[in-house]
Formats: sequence, C-alpha cells, structure tokens
Amino acid sequence: MDLPRSFTIRESSHRVHNPFTEDKLGVLGRAVRLRPGTTVLDLACGTGELLCRWARDHGVTGTGVDISTVFTAKARERAAELGVADRVTFVHGDAAGHVAPTPVDVACCIGATWIGGGFAGTLDLLARSLRPGGLLLVGEPFWRQDPPDQATVAGCHATSKDDYRDLPGLVELCGEQGWDLVEMVLADEDSWDRYAAAQWFNIRAWLDADPDDELAAEFRAELDRAPLDYVRYLRPYLGWGVFALKRR
Repeated sequence: MDLPRSFTIRESSHRVHNPFTEDKLGVLGRAVRLRPGTTVLDLACGTGELLCRWARDHGVTGTGVDISTVFTAKARERAAELGVADRVTFVHGDAAGHVAPTPVDVACCIGATWIGGGFAGTLDLLARSLRPGGLLLVGEPFWRQDPPDQATVAGCHATSKDDYRDLPGLVELCGEQGWDLVEMVLADEDSWDRYAAAQWFNIRAWLDADPDDELAAEFRAELDRAPLDYVRYLRPYLGWGVFALKRR
C-alpha cells in the first residue's frame, strides 16, 4: 500500500501538495480561528505541513494519515524540524475509511476527496471523526470558467465536465449536504503556478540525475506537454479552494 513512485518524484520538493502556498496555509489557520489544544485529523496529509505548521503556530495537536511511505517519513522529519514531534503523529495507512478513535475538533481532507468517493462522500467520512460542533476543512477544485470542449476537461485532469462544479454550485452542494459554509480560502494564479511549475522543475532535475530509469520516457513525455497544457487549460479554467464547514 503506497503511492506510485512517479507521484512522489513529481512532488518531491513540495511541502504543500495542492495549489496552496505556505502563506495561504497560514491564512487558513488564522481564518478558522485555531486555538491552543485544538485537536486535528488530517486525512491524506501528504508531507504533513498543515499539521506541523499549525502545531507550531497555533498549538494544535493531531494525527495525519497518508498512503505514501515517502510522505509520512518526510512528515515526521518536518515535525522534528519544527519542534512539534510531541504534538503531531503521522500514520502510514489508507485514509479512505479512516475514523479517529476519539472525536476531534477539526477534521480535514485538503485536496483528496477521492478518499470518500467525491466531495459529498468525503464530508460524510470526515463527519464520522468530528465532535459535535466541530469544523470540517475540505479542499476541492471547481470550474472558474465553463470548459468549452473535452480537450479542456482533460487538460484539467478531469474525465468529464461533471467531475467538478462551478464555485456557486460547490457552495450550493455544501448546503444540500447539511453544512454551513463559514470560511473559505481560495487558490489564485500565483499559488497554482507555484504548485504546477515546481513539478516541472522536479521532473527535469530527476531526469538529469536518472536518465536511464524505467520512468524516464514517461516523465520526458510529461515534461514535453505539461507546461503548455497548464497555461492553455488548467490555469484559466480550474479553481481550487479550502472550504470550512459546520453542521447545520
């Protein structure tokens, strides 16, 4: 049980595995009014930056769960680096279906709603770990503009236009599922650039170091197409944000 090696290579330099800068992660922590002692569960936590940074900056405690052995190891290293290893724990495991043994104040899935079979299913999954009155944080894409054709849909890593809603539709879905939207922090073009372009740099650096690896041809092909696909399709058409929700 692990992520494909290609994914960890592509995002090897990333601390945040979404189109969110570290500054925006700080904005999110302040926006949701974290307090010392707040307990947090982060499903599909990646390399643990959210938990580690919030433990340092806001005094939270919590657990992150991720399927990648590479990422969970990096998360533990980051916790030690920031001096919060006594406050956060990282578990290698499948976040799909994971429920905290004790209800938490904040339950997160920041950009990996496939673990619950989609946005609505992930709300239901997170709610199983949440104390009454607690807060959900969910990261999700949305259409900034209506995609005009299937090439645009595919360029945004979707199979169908129906994979995502527009922003009003996503907010509407929160209400349909019985949640109040109480805060949101959205990606912008710069944070998308920092996320996507860093992938190209990681790939090129890896290709320079490992030209004969079995993945080299696949990555060479990706680097040939990814920058143009990004500026043509994903950057203008796809939005992304983290939505803070409370049960009605």
